[in-house]
Amino acid sequence: MKTHIYNHMMRTGKLNRRGLLRGAAATGTLAALGGVSTGIGVRPAFADAHANLRSEILKIPGVGMGSPTDADWQKVGEMTLEPIKQVVQPGEFQGVELTFMGLNNQNLHNFLFRGFLKPWEDYTGATINWIDLAQADYNARLQQAIATGTVDFDIIEMGAPFEGDVLGRGMAMEMPDWVRDMIDMDDYVDYLKAPVGTWDGRTYRVSIDGDCHTFAYRKDLYESAELAEAWASEGGEGDWAMPTTWEQVNAHSMFLAGKTDPLTGLPAHGFLDPLKGWGGFGFYFLEDRATPYAKHPDDPAWLFDPETMAPRVNNPAFVQAIQDVMDLIATEGAYPADQINADPGTTAFQQFLAGTGGALTWWGDVGSSARTSDTSVVGDVVGFSTNPGAQRVYNAQSGAWEDTPNEAPNMAYIGWGVYVMQRAAEGGDAKAKAAWSAAAHLGGRDLSLWCSAYPSGFQPYRNSHFQYEEWEEAGYDRDYIEDYLGSNLDSYNHPNAAIEPRIPGIFQYYSVAEDELAKGYAGQYGSAQETADAIAAAWEEITDQIGRDSQIALYKASLGM
Repeated sequence: MKTHIYNHMMRTGKLNRRGLLRGAAATGTLAALGGVSTGIGVRPAFADAHANLRSEILKIPGVGMGSPTDADWQKVGEMTLEPIKQVVQPGEFQGVELTFMGLNNQNLHNFLFRGFLKPWEDYTGATINWIDLAQADYNARLQQAIATGTVDFDIIEMGAPFEGDVLGRGMAMEMPDWVRDMIDMDDYVDYLKAPVGTWDGRTYRVSIDGDCHTFAYRKDLYESAELAEAWASEGGEGDWAMPTTWEQVNAHSMFLAGKTDPLTGLPAHGFLDPLKGWGGFGFYFLEDRATPYAKHPDDPAWLFDPETMAPRVNNPAFVQAIQDVMDLIATEGAYPADQINADPGTTAFQQFLAGTGGALTWWGDVGSSARTSDTSVVGDVVGFSTNPGAQRVYNAQSGAWEDTPNEAPNMAYIGWGVYVMQRAAEGGDAKAKAAWSAAAHLGGRDLSLWCSAYPSGFQPYRNSHFQYEEWEEAGYDRDYIEDYLGSNLDSYNHPNAAIEPRIPGIFQYYSVAEDELAKGYAGQYGSAQETADAIAAAWEEITDQIGRDSQIALYKASLGM
């Protein structure tokens, strides 16, 4: 556990996660954290039969048995269908057609949904048509539907940042009470509870994911005596050990340039920044670097000034983050060749999991894929932590740097959810109920556990996902799962977590930021400051187009001000 989190928990009388999770005395204690609980001994619903179901689905196909297939997804979908059968009769939706829009990244997301929902289709009689989108195309496709009012889907896989655009315009259908009861929203980790998924006090979202970025790194690099000796002989500061600050990340990346990777025998590289945009999603990775510089513990705001909506993206904190990336671009061999064309999908799945690079920040896909994907070679050497901190933090209110160590894990995207559109309601009661039952099945408590443990595109988001013994039964070893789940746990519960605002146009801001960053990384701007100023100018235009006063009000509300 990192010092900042430990000190916070000690001040509040809370214990560290690993101490809590060892021994019988640990059961249920994490409920005291006000965030994530292990769920063990806390929820009386875990009867033996139910526990057996969870144990059985986690054996499909089993850790180390290769990547799951469509047959596995269908089997899991069938085994977890019982809650639907309690509220839907066989063939009740015969003749109903639904259209579902979601992602097809890495052959996950919609690919899994098809499998999970095939038994649902067979049982209910409904059929689903699919709109599959690449991550880079998602924002543009959704924004087109919003701008033109031409919604051609009944169900959408969507992240909470888009709620201002969709829910704020009345485009989605309010969740029925029977769905709320079925999916057990009380089991969500605290940061995914209201106001996330709600608008004007009404609930719209079935959560299927809980997003934060965590730090994945190659332990074998730091266990290498040869690299440790070279680090010391070349004047490296401190021990050759996992970096805990972005300053150390950059120093290690520069040191590794020109060295040999002990796992592959190929050129070694350090941190893998994605330098190519990803439909707005790539901006989260600059945020990972920026938040410990920019998110002051005494200030809930970090992207905009809450009184004026003036962007903070060109303040000294963000400029430092951009400069850190530019420094590595300027260091020969720090990045793999052609990193300027590497988006986040490349850095995770084609580089890090395939053995290229020493570290990256990403969502939980890296943790669940490292030991269950056929293409991963790092399962035995990967470790996890909360995102690095910084040795100083910028105080936007005073306009000065403070030489105080700071951490601010990035709760990037707040997780995917499933939303039912008004279009389904307009199709009649049967269509609306069909849409909601499909959404409820995908957001079911047991199915979600499987998605957390295997490649799916999703990461743990329920208190009950943190029952470590269940993961061990699936084939994970205790040290690995404590490390992986613990990095999520520490991020969710971090007292200075950086949570983005659910305001209209948030991905317009992110997308234009990616465009300007790409220009800066390619040398089209003269400095990190010029790059940041270009982003800020574009953000000001977006705010004026949407309406500054309304954005200020919504931004303040999202910050709890």
